Amino acid sequence: MSEAIVTMPARPAAWRLWPLNLWIGLMVTGAIVITALLAPVIAPYPYDEMSILTRLRPPSASHWLGTDDFGRDVLSRTLIGARYSLIMGFGAALSSFSLGVPLGLLAGYSSRAVDEAIMRVMDVLLSFPPILLGLLILTVTPPSVYKAMIAVGVVYVPAIVRIARSVTLEITQEEFIQAARARGDSTAYILFREILPNAWPPLIVEAGLRVTFAILLAAAFSFLGMGAQPPSSDWGLMISDARPFLETAPWIVLAPGIAMSVTVIGINLLGDGLRQVMDPRLSSGRSG
Repeated sequence: MSEAIVTMPARPAAWRLWPLNLWIGLMVTGAIVITALLAPVIAPYPYDEMSILTRLRPPSASHWLGTDDFGRDVLSRTLIGARYSLIMGFGAALSSFSLGVPLGLLAGYSSRAVDEAIMRVMDVLLSFPPILLGLLILTVTPPSVYKAMIAVGVVYVPAIVRIARSVTLEITQEEFIQAARARGDSTAYILFREILPNAWPPLIVEAGLRVTFAILLAAAFSFLGMGAQPPSSDWGLMISDARPFLETAPWIVLAPGIAMSVTVIGINLLGDGLRQVMDPRLSSGRSG
C-alpha cells in the first residue's frame, strides 16, 4: 500500500513580503548613501575651487548644474553636501537615542518619583520650539557642523524619552519581566537585557523619522549661519548663499533643494516601510 506524500507549499522569503515603499525607500536611501561615500571620487571639480571667469554660469556640458557666484561647480558642492547632511542627520539621531533611550527606559521602569522627575524635565524642554531650543544651545559656543549635530540631537531627546517610556510601561507588564524580578535580576540587567531588545522595533521606526527631522533642522541652522560655515558645501548653507540669485541663477538653489527633498522622501519611505514590516498589527492586516 503506497503512502501519499503531502507537500507543503513553500513559504516565501521574508524579503519578498516587503511593501513597495520599503523597497523604494531602501533604493533611494542606499543610492544617496553610496553617492555621499563616493562624492570625492565622482565630483567633477573640487567643491571649493573658485573661478571668477565662470561665475553664475547656467548648466552646460562642462558644469552640469551650473556654477555659483564664486564660480564653484554646483554639482560638486551638492554631492559633497550629501556627506554633511547625512552626517548631521544620522549623527544627531544617534546622539538623541544615546541619551533618550536610557532615560526613557529608566522613567518607565523606576518608581513614580523618578518617572516624574525625568518627565518634568522633558516637558520643560518640549515647551521650547525645536529651532529655538537648538539656537539657544548653539549660542553658547561658536557655530560648527558637529556642534549643530549635538544641538539637534539634544532637541529630539524629549521625544525619544517619551516613546521609550511608553514602550517600557507596556513591556513591564509582561510575565517575563515579573519572572526576572522574582529571580532577583538587577535593574540594569532587566532594562538592557530584557526590556530593550523587545523595545527595538518601535524605536528603529522612530529613528528613521528622527533622521529626516534632523537633516531638515540642521539645514535650517546652517541656513541661519549657526551650522556649517563657509566654504563648506552643506545644503542649508548653499541655499542661504543662493538667496540673492534666486531670479538670475535659480539653479544654485534648486540643486541642493531637490537633493534635500529626495533624501527626506527616501528616508521617510524607508521608515514607513520598516514600520509596516515590524509592526505585527500592520503585518497581519496586510497578509490577511
